[in-house]
Amino acid sequence: MTRKSVTAQYPDAQPELPPRSRGVIGLFEENCTVCMLCARECPDWCIYIDSHKETIPAATPGGRERSRNVLDRFAIDFALCMYCGICIEVCPFDALFWSPEFEYAETDIRDLTHERDKLREWMWTVPAPPALDPGAEEPKELAAARKTTEKLATAAQPESQPPAQSKPQPPAQPESERPDRAESQRPARTESERPARGGATEPGEGES
Repeated sequence: MTRKSVTAQYPDAQPELPPRSRGVIGLFEENCTVCMLCARECPDWCIYIDSHKETIPAATPGGRERSRNVLDRFAIDFALCMYCGICIEVCPFDALFWSPEFEYAETDIRDLTHERDKLREWMWTVPAPPALDPGAEEPKELAAARKTTEKLATAAQPESQPPAQSKPQPPAQPESERPDRAESQRPARTESERPARGGATEPGEGES
């Protein structure tokens, strides 16, 4: 309030957009598997996808043939799009990205439907992802790959390492000092088997 307002003379002065601004959607066609998740989750139904199936011959003799989806058309009608970003969030293969470009106004509303080739061109304007925080945890994919590499390196080491030293054994006792094995293995008497006080003898004692 203490200084005058300044009007940016657009288009001579380009605005400074935030790094996560939502301008237009770019398509990375190589990652698209035609799963149709983006088209089904779009609340405006502004995504149009056409595809067909191709049969891949077996890689080995006697193997099974496989089929894959081939993308024929991928179009987004930006006259209907409300830039909610649901299509980008639900894409499981990272085929859709936000681009900060916003200068794609048209005089004809039909030209706001961008086909696959046009969406591919927007990918060149997608900024690189920000660097990770130095104090952040290591990604799970990198941690799993590192552990696998360490296991393989450990298994590939030659078995030339010296054996672990065993604990020293105590010296053996002489035969005279060893307790009688039969005496040590004799079970202890119970209360019922012990002789009663007052001079009573066990059964069998005193008989000639």
